[in-house]
Amino acid sequence: MSDPQDASASAPVSGADPAPPRAPRHTFSPAWAQTQLAGRRFATLLRHGSMELELYAPRGSDEQKPHSRDELYFIVSGTGHFDNGGDVQPFGPGDAIFVPAHQAHRFTEFSNDFSTWVVFYGPEGGEQNP
Repeated sequence: MSDPQDASASAPVSGADPAPPRAPRHTFSPAWAQTQLAGRRFATLLRHGSMELELYAPRGSDEQKPHSRDELYFIVSGTGHFDNGGDVQPFGPGDAIFVPAHQAHRFTEFSNDFSTWVVFYGPEGGEQNP
């Protein structure tokens, strides 16, 4: 019988390094994610620690305000322009866009099929560069 306080009790007998822990895998098809919106502009699909994953799909206009944490957008579908603190750039499927905490930003002139994954993360006020 092994001592629960003895960490070596669970070590592999062969002396090989233990396998790294597997991260949980989540698969969200865009079609399924769209069903989670139920007429809303966004739906939160996953939370872990400071990280939050949402699907964002505004219709007509983007009225969002600056957020208190850093965020990443991963464009799923549609095209348009993104105003990131006055820097306006076109976007399309596959694009990734970073927005630091508290920066004014919005999607403009976007197509009716526009949707994007949004990842909020880190501390309030955003992460600081070293």
